[in-house]
Amino acid sequence: MSGPGRPRGFDRGEALRTAMRLFWARGYEAVSITDLTAAMGIGTRSLYTAFGSKELLFREAVELYESADATARYCDRPTARQAVEDMLRARAESYAGPDGPPGCMVVLAATNTSPGNDTVRDLLAELRTRDREMLTRRLVRAKAAGELADHADPAAVTSFYLTVLYGMSIQARDGSDTATLQGVVDAALSVWDVLVT
Repeated sequence: MSGPGRPRGFDRGEALRTAMRLFWARGYEAVSITDLTAAMGIGTRSLYTAFGSKELLFREAVELYESADATARYCDRPTARQAVEDMLRARAESYAGPDGPPGCMVVLAATNTSPGNDTVRDLLAELRTRDREMLTRRLVRAKAAGELADHADPAAVTSFYLTVLYGMSIQARDGSDTATLQGVVDAALSVWDVLVT
């Protein structure tokens, strides 16, 4: 039997995955410490000992979420169009798939926050900015290689497709299925040539 004050043994990785899904489903502010400890099957002291604070736990949960489907993996595709298409199609599958809550954690988990949680909102905004910059750099390389016309604006093309992506996240949260989201991808890709040539 554990002595007084000694943390109860638990699987930290599994606890983190549980917290990630809870934050993903409800958003940062809607999840309390009580919600977390109940879902993770640990006491409050164990949570703070293992993760430091609710915000630090959230940050670690976001890192775990990001590691599963980072934008960088799509930027290595042979063409810019394939990079954009593969990213959109994979996200359509994951946003409405059975393996997690609907939508994107980075888009939905801290859209509106009270002033005391600005750092959490800013974290997700920074991640979205990083993805925008990464995809824009990929399109700049594509333009230099002749995939985009001289008049095409890589930043504007990136903003368009990320707006589609974020909208798909909200549609998934509202109940859209994978087929519906793939239809959105089809429509978005149908204007690729108009945007880049």
